[in-house]
Formats: sequence, C-alpha cells, structure tokens
Amino acid sequence: MQPRQTIIEIFSTFVHRFSHWATESRLRRSIKSCLCHTPKETSKIFWVLYWYKLWQVSESKLLAKQHLAAYLQESCYWTSQKTAACFVSTQYKLSDCFQIAIAQVDRILKGFNLDQGSTLKNYAAIIFGSAIRETLRQRREVDICTDWGLLRKISQKRLQESLQNAGLSSDTIVSYILAWNCFKTLYVPTKASNSRQLSRPDDETWEAIAQTYNSQSAQQVNPQTLEKWLLSIAKAARKYLYPTPDSLNVSKGGDDSWELLDNLPGTEQQSLINEILTQEEEQTRKSQQADINNVLVGAIAQLELQVQQILQLYYAQQLNQDTIAKQLDIKQYTVSRRLTKARETLLRSLANWSQETLHIAVTSDLLTSMSNVMEEWLHNYYGVSPH
Repeated sequence: MQPRQTIIEIFSTFVHRFSHWATESRLRRSIKSCLCHTPKETSKIFWVLYWYKLWQVSESKLLAKQHLAAYLQESCYWTSQKTAACFVSTQYKLSDCFQIAIAQVDRILKGFNLDQGSTLKNYAAIIFGSAIRETLRQRREVDICTDWGLLRKISQKRLQESLQNAGLSSDTIVSYILAWNCFKTLYVPTKASNSRQLSRPDDETWEAIAQTYNSQSAQQVNPQTLEKWLLSIAKAARKYLYPTPDSLNVSKGGDDSWELLDNLPGTEQQSLINEILTQEEEQTRKSQQADINNVLVGAIAQLELQVQQILQLYYAQQLNQDTIAKQLDIKQYTVSRRLTKARETLLRSLANWSQETLHIAVTSDLLTSMSNVMEEWLHNYYGVSPH
C-alpha cells in the first residue's frame, strides 16, 4: 500500500462493533484534504504531531481528537489483547478490555508530554494497560461482594461520589450517608464472617439502625425504608465502581457515516490495520514463547544436578517416584520434596519474569494458570506430551 493511503487508513479507521474495521468517512475526507495540501508529508510521526498540536488549540480539539483516537486504535487493540490474556477468568473478553481502554483517550492526550521523549503510542499503551488492570480489579472486588459486604467495604468519599454520580439531590445524599453511617456502626459482623459475603442484617439490627437514624435526623423513617435506601446506595456504588465505559468508536450520526472496509466491493483483502495487528500478534506471541522458554531453561540450569536428574527421569522417562528413588538410591520422600521444590523454583522464575516484563500483578489465580502452563512446558521440554 502506498504511504499516502497508509496515512489515510491509520487516521480514519476504527474498530467498529468489534467485528469489523471501518473508516469514518468524515475523517477520511479530512485527512485526504490535508494530504492534498501537503503531499510530501506521509510520515506517521509527522501527522501524530500535527493532530496533537491542533488538539491543543481549542477550535480544532474535537476533530484532532478523533483523528488521534483512530491512530491509537491499533495500540489499544494490542494492549487490550495482551492484558486480557493475563487474566485467568474468561468473564472479561477482549472487547471488554478494549472498551475500557479506548475510553482513556482524553486522559492520554491531557497527560502526554512531547518533551519527555516518549511517543504517543508508547505512552498510550501504558495508560491503556493500567486502566484495564485497575478497572478489572475494581470489577472483581464489586462482583464478589454482596450488597451488605460492599456497603461495609466502601469509603465515605467513594460513597458520596457514587451518589453524586447517580444525580441525587444534596439533601438526599445527606440522608443516605447518615443511614449508611448508622448501618456501619450497628451492623458489626462476627470475626468468622467473610467480609465480602455478608448476609442481610437481622430485624433486631434494622430496628437499632432506625432508632439511631431517627435520633440524629428530623426525618423519621422505619426500618423498611432504611433497607430500601441502603440497597439503592449499594446499587449506585456498584454502578459507579463498575461503569459501562463509553467508547469513542460509536458513530454520532447514522450508519452512513461509516464505511465498512471488510464489506466494500473490491476490498476483500484484509485492511492495513488488520494486517499490522496480525503480524504484531504473531511476532509478540512467538517472542513471549521464546522468553518463557529461556526463563525456564535458565532456571533448570541453576538447579542442583540431582534435581535436574529427577526432572529428567520423571518427565522424560515417566518413572514414578519410587522407581526414581531406587535408581538414585535415595528415599521416596526425598524425591517428592525435591520435585515439589523444583516446580516451585521454576514457577517463581516465571512469576518474576511476568512481573518484570509484562508488568502484571501475580495473583493466586494467575499462579494457578502459570503452574498449568509450566507443567505443559515441562512435558514438552522433556519430549513427552502431557496426558
């Protein structure tokens, strides 16, 4: 593809409904017009800087932002895919991560500093990844809490923000916060209770909450009303902490403003961005596989020779622990302990690599997933497919 056409694609193409790459026709006309006036400028870096500088001028902010949002689609897509792959749970799809990330474009443009030497694409990738991880962490916290557990867990600052976000009046917010404070004061779970899976307070506790509230407010309410209030508070908090992100990839007009590249006559070939993504995904996947292989091979080389021999006998020759113990003239429990410790050492090496290279938090779920990956790798490394 010619450099000029490449620039047109990159600065006007979006992920559309997460099933197509599409060109927004108004942006396409805009970038084509610019290229007509500056036909020699076909560098991505030039046009990134051009639109970023225009974005800093108020009268051109919206158009420039839309062009830059199109440019950042590729980085957002790849960062979303890489980050989504780090989560063991299948509840959050690539599309969820993408929508969370792409909503950060305003934050990226406001925080980007040309003088710091980073490119807009690299800076955006950091923000995209951070936003996805933090949002999914918050979602998980909210998902696993009952309403009562969430009300015990949330801070007053976050609670007030949630109620303001829900559009409630200041008087209603004051009443709700007082009700919440009474609830937190009087509903004290036992130490054995799971703080996230708290059940509904009993009727005696509700009566005490109502009495306390009524003693501090001119408005007299019954326990049933207070329970409804608190459930409304929990709903508002859940919605605030677990938002449905707005995407920039939504056409403001009718469908006519979008040109679906995959469906246009004569464009059966993958679009440029699809090709770039496919190449980058394949290259990154191979690179990560090679890195994992190097990490584990290096870790095995650091083990004691007898431990390496145990791994060889166990995985390559598929001998059981008793047979290995007899062959090496050691106790069976010694084989078991050294095999377990070897796995722990390899897993620790893999976890450290993930933290340092992928910049992800190593949770218990992720360690379980890594352990499964490592076990499969060991079977393959020693030349035996796992059963």
